[in-house]
Amino acid sequence: MYIPFSDIDFQSRVWVYQANRELTSEETGIITETLKASLDTWEAHGKPLTASGKIFEHRFIVIAVDERDELPSGCSIDKSVHWLQEIGQRMNIDFFDRSLAYVDENDQVKTIPVPKIKQAVINETILPTTTVFDNQVATKAQWMNRWKIPASNSWLSRYFTEQTSL
Repeated sequence: MYIPFSDIDFQSRVWVYQANRELTSEETGIITETLKASLDTWEAHGKPLTASGKIFEHRFIVIAVDERDELPSGCSIDKSVHWLQEIGQRMNIDFFDRSLAYVDENDQVKTIPVPKIKQAVINETILPTTTVFDNQVATKAQWMNRWKIPASNSWLSRYFTEQTSL
């Protein structure tokens, strides 16, 4: 059963999917409607899941399920992944981008492939104060508090330590 993202419980489990490019307004509308329809009939072992999904920053899809009502099964989680694979194929979008997403000096979301992160720190493209996205958050509460964080408070902190010791 689909409910608005603002109404889903703070302890709901979340999955963050990062698109490999910015989504257009038209794509956002299509994906939102497709996601709502899919989540409205999402179930685990024949029991409906209380779920929500929303697009943020024209780049990220966040899916949430309230586990107090029913736990998602491995099959139901696989099904949600399959939805995003299908949408991505139809619209030529990779929702499984593992690059580092950050906010640049113009407030635009940009990405850097993981092998190029260290060089980005050296070049000061990524600074300790740069906002980065932690897509590994597990609950809506974590997503609200830790999804956007300064790079120095993330796993990138080791690169700044290396930088100051050079």
